[in-house]
Amino acid sequence: MVYKAKSTLPFRVELIRQIRRKRTLVAYSFIIALPLLVASAVKFGSSGSSSDRFGSGGLDLIGLATHSAANFTATMFYFATGFVLITVVAIFCGDTVASEASWSTLRYLLAAPVPRTRLLRQKIAVGLTLSLGAIVLLPITSYLIGGIAFGFGGLQTPLGTTFNATIGIERLAIMTAFLALSLLFCAGIAFLMSVTTDAPLGAVGAAVGVVIVSNILNAISALGSLRQWLPTHYAYAWLDALTTNIDWTSMVRGASYSLIAFAVCLAGAVVKFGRKDITS
Repeated sequence: MVYKAKSTLPFRVELIRQIRRKRTLVAYSFIIALPLLVASAVKFGSSGSSSDRFGSGGLDLIGLATHSAANFTATMFYFATGFVLITVVAIFCGDTVASEASWSTLRYLLAAPVPRTRLLRQKIAVGLTLSLGAIVLLPITSYLIGGIAFGFGGLQTPLGTTFNATIGIERLAIMTAFLALSLLFCAGIAFLMSVTTDAPLGAVGAAVGVVIVSNILNAISALGSLRQWLPTHYAYAWLDALTTNIDWTSMVRGASYSLIAFAVCLAGAVVKFGRKDITS
């Protein structure tokens, strides 16, 4: 049999292998449970008289949450952007190479032989696929649960404009696409850390830690325009999709910076892994 590097570590085999892991089941279960818990708490919880409570009808994203399935989905985006999705992406992309190293199976994969560059390519491809699955699963689950609980109406914006159901779904799709692109920087950092350490939790924690530090720096107004270069500065730029005429400036900048950061981290991972001694 002729050895073919392209036949080693097939994408389908690696994807099925990662899907069967408990951490994948837990992450996806949490994504499904989050909107279910929020909707249940609002639907069956005590109804206060405060005008600023969740779904109170006020002209803000939280106050409009119970207006329709589309509004509920947008609110779940707001809740998940800052930490939940960051953590999920960090888990899927940071627990790739590091887990193989911690299990002492990395050397056997390379001895198969699987070329190092191909191994990294297949690992990050599967990690990004699982991350995208989680990001897409959130709005789908939120929309269905929100529709059952609050009705499948149009999308009402905090500015008072109401889009019909079709346009509302289109706007949610834009938000989802931007979130997927904006989280690439987190995927890149987690993957770079994954080839640097043999501790999966260390790689995941490092990526989440970078995001937390970036959020803290972004909150310091004294930094001025320097904050625009932080990877999390445009994290909520998807809110621009709620305006009547979408201003793409912030979303394009946020996605572009994220892509650049991802490319730099990916290049660093390839160089680092190419020089790494995995026999010890």
